[in-house]
Amino acid sequence: MGIVKIGDDLHEELRKSSGVMCRSINAQAEFWMKVGMLAEANPTLPFTEIMARQLKNADVQVPGIEAA
Repeated sequence: MGIVKIGDDLHEELRKSSGVMCRSINAQAEFWMKVGMLAEANPTLPFTEIMARQLKNADVQVPGIEAA
């Protein structure tokens, strides 16, 4: 574990988004950093595909949405 210094404005955005996403401020920051790292490593993939692959790698069973 380490300490990362961030600006007050970004910290405030982390605080607000962590409440919406039901994560701690640290967990929200870690999520943003992980997704950012994956996005830089895979610049052609959209966010939804990055998340779908992460869920699949974790063997999470995501139900599909059936057409009406």
